[in-house]
Amino acid sequence: MSTNPPNLRPDLAPKAKISDPSRPGQPTIGMVSLGCPKALVDSERILTRLRAEGYGVSPDYAGADAVIVNTCGFLDSAKAESLDAIGEALTENGKVIVTGCLGAEPDYIREHHPRILAVTGPHQYEQVLDAVHGAVPPSPDPFVDLLPAQQVSLTPRHYSYLKISEGCNHKCKFCIIPDMRGRLQSRPAHAVIREAERLVDNGVKELLVISQDTSAFGVDIKHAEDRGHRAHITDLARDLGALGAGRDLWVRLHYVYPYPHVRQLIPLMADGLILPYLDIPFQHAHPDVLKRMARPAAASKTLDEIAAWRDVCPDITLRSTFIVGYPGETEAEFQTLLDWMDEAQLDRVGCFQYENVEGARSSALPDHVPDEIKQDRWDRFMAKAQAISEAKLEAKVGQTLQVIVDEVDDEAATCRTKADAPEIDGNLFIDEGFADLKVGDLVTVEVEEAGEYDLWGRVVCEKDF
Repeated sequence: MSTNPPNLRPDLAPKAKISDPSRPGQPTIGMVSLGCPKALVDSERILTRLRAEGYGVSPDYAGADAVIVNTCGFLDSAKAESLDAIGEALTENGKVIVTGCLGAEPDYIREHHPRILAVTGPHQYEQVLDAVHGAVPPSPDPFVDLLPAQQVSLTPRHYSYLKISEGCNHKCKFCIIPDMRGRLQSRPAHAVIREAERLVDNGVKELLVISQDTSAFGVDIKHAEDRGHRAHITDLARDLGALGAGRDLWVRLHYVYPYPHVRQLIPLMADGLILPYLDIPFQHAHPDVLKRMARPAAASKTLDEIAAWRDVCPDITLRSTFIVGYPGETEAEFQTLLDWMDEAQLDRVGCFQYENVEGARSSALPDHVPDEIKQDRWDRFMAKAQAISEAKLEAKVGQTLQVIVDEVDDEAATCRTKADAPEIDGNLFIDEGFADLKVGDLVTVEVEEAGEYDLWGRVVCEKDF
């Protein structure tokens, strides 16, 4: 049992879980999935296609005929991690296909690892399949393979990421994701709902809605309506919430830019259709820093918006990420951020120390902040965030909350409340009377103890249905 410490990379997806026994003689592919939940969904789609063609999925290098490394290129540190993963796969296996965000820079990858078999960019599924076919020809068994494949999930069975769009129309100076993944491309709303229905029918109890810009869903297709579903985030949230009627489905929204129409989502949270949880990347609070970032939001209005959201839905949980040490950030600008945090009282906070990324416009900005000052500001920021978190969690002691069970071992059942997204937020631990609990159970607990990021409680209702 471990508590939840702050993380320098609050964007990371859970580690991919692979447990797919293969039949004798079946060609098998390994998968290393790095980066954010959006990349994890790409990995799931690639493996689903491969399973439909008769390939097995190997949980280790030794059992794989080839390995796909789905890379991250968000930060220079993420690029280094991706190069290390490629090198490890080459050493342990030898046959390596690279895809994902860093795959948009094939020359950079081949410069470091010339022995790789192929490189493809993000969401280029057909090219990945072609590369796999070239490295490991399919050998399907017609009696068990070549059937419509059930979606391969790299997350626990009880929750799943639901990607509603790809790409982003913003031009934030610190970010190169639009260059790697392109402009916004929304999925048809009916296709999203159909996937959600399939996931729920297969036992998923929590849908985590993700994209580069969830609030902008449908803008590129003019909020088209097709087969009874309109491509607008408010309509989509309402439709997803309706799937949970009678079966206690959790729907959680991530990467929601604070556009004015976000306020239309809050009544849905107050009514219990979707979870009272918003993941909003504010990034900073000082207007000059936001201007240098080319951010599409005005910090002067966000406090008013937050107050309005809480007025409609007092139980709302607000999560955000911030960047400290952005080029030109002065001590006074940083202090504005700390003061803003005091007023905003966000429930869940992650923080990056600014890093240069090759190709990002922010690299050319003047007055870069020294590393030691970035570290100091990160420490001070996280100390404030931790104090706010600790006070908010202490206020929950004595409350009765519904939780979902993520893991059960000899020490405790590790659970999450509605205020906690997997991996990036806190946990609630049940360390007595948990023997009959199973992963995916929804149970009611009384909170007995609070820490800096996590809670402890006891079961007061065995299962909720």
